[in-house]
Amino acid sequence: MAGKNQLQEELQIVAQKLNSFPKGASFEDIYTLLKDDFAERTLRRRLNELEKQGLISITGQSRATRYHIIGSGVHEPTKATIDLAVNIYLSPEAESIRNHISQPLGNRTPAAYDPEFLRSYIPNKTFYLSNADRIRLHELGKTAQLTEPAGTYARNILQRLLIDLSWNSSRLEGNNYSLLDTQQLITQGRAADRRTAEEAQMILNHKAAIEFLVEAAAEIGFNRYTITNLHAMLSDNLLGNPAASGRLRSIPVDIGQSVYIPLAIPQLINEQFNVLLEKASQIDDPFEQTFFVMVQLPYLQPFDDVNKRTSRLAANIPLIKRNLAPLSFVDVPKELYAHGLLGIYELKRMELFKDVFLWAYERSAQRYAALRQSMGEPDTFRLKYREDIRSLIREIISKTMSVKESNVLIDNYAERIIKADRARFTEVVETELLSLHEGNFARYQVTPLEFDRWKKVWK
Repeated sequence: MAGKNQLQEELQIVAQKLNSFPKGASFEDIYTLLKDDFAERTLRRRLNELEKQGLISITGQSRATRYHIIGSGVHEPTKATIDLAVNIYLSPEAESIRNHISQPLGNRTPAAYDPEFLRSYIPNKTFYLSNADRIRLHELGKTAQLTEPAGTYARNILQRLLIDLSWNSSRLEGNNYSLLDTQQLITQGRAADRRTAEEAQMILNHKAAIEFLVEAAAEIGFNRYTITNLHAMLSDNLLGNPAASGRLRSIPVDIGQSVYIPLAIPQLINEQFNVLLEKASQIDDPFEQTFFVMVQLPYLQPFDDVNKRTSRLAANIPLIKRNLAPLSFVDVPKELYAHGLLGIYELKRMELFKDVFLWAYERSAQRYAALRQSMGEPDTFRLKYREDIRSLIREIISKTMSVKESNVLIDNYAERIIKADRARFTEVVETELLSLHEGNFARYQVTPLEFDRWKKVWK
């Protein structure tokens, strides 16, 4: 069996060879190019694995079977690349943006805010997401509550959503709370000893803001009331000027590690903010609304700070209102997310950000959507580390470890895992611990007495 690094390298090789066939390839076409590198059975397994990961599609049957690199719907998928750390498909356009942003600041041309970028967008005529993208997202996001009152689905999964979205959105800001620390803080108000007060405040602000969106699902929308109050909750006790929470900025701001120069005139910021909200509210498709806000709100930078956090939670407004699976940014790599935004700031190009968004929504939908849950598809990452996860959780329970002790053990154990998989491995273990109850603990080979003793300490 191929090792972990070797497997990823082999998947990359197969995907790159498929780039030679923009209209798809038969197995014989691919095998002809790769027969010196792969046995026939191994190559078939690698192609099936690429399909499982959503990176290729397979059409036809028997001798008519064709293999296709999957694109995002707006480009020719002839030179696709795959980010090996997380298997995110990156189009050629996205890769060119990442290459540009990776250059030193001195090699990048300064770019000022361009009002035309927003002005040229015509709701329901202009689309950032292709029709194929939107159809795919709707299929992924379907839940059993689509016809129920606004916010029904989000209320049903609120406790899980509070933890996941608070943690992932904070993580993208550099917050060092673990998933377990976040759970303890949100459910019990217990701050982690080794983290800062600012980090705890950031997570608690997310909790308050998410509860606001869910509880007021029928009333919220893309209007001043919702967005300014959302910002006020997310920025509470985090800004140098407390009065700036919920107010449009009247001062210039800089973007770290970027040559982008945001709009600086307060009157123009106010005007553009109004245009942004008006256009967003007119968009019919909820996923187009979501992505539009994720692009345009950070580009405008309407607030002194906390703009990206505001955009991530505002992106969930259409999903919460329509009872679609939420976007909680599960597993989203911080660097790719940041590079995608920088591509918008400096180039007004969104291909990289869109590839990250499409991947991110599928990850979130797999966690939440009732349709996905009922399908019971196995997680290949969990399968790969099945024994490690089982061994680690069994040790935590059998040794009656507290959350603090578990964090230390998990961090130490993760050092044994290859670097690219460590963050995901830690999240999977923490998620499993949070999901344990009296009906599922036996799979970790612990006794009822051990489990009961551990639960008392864990609480």
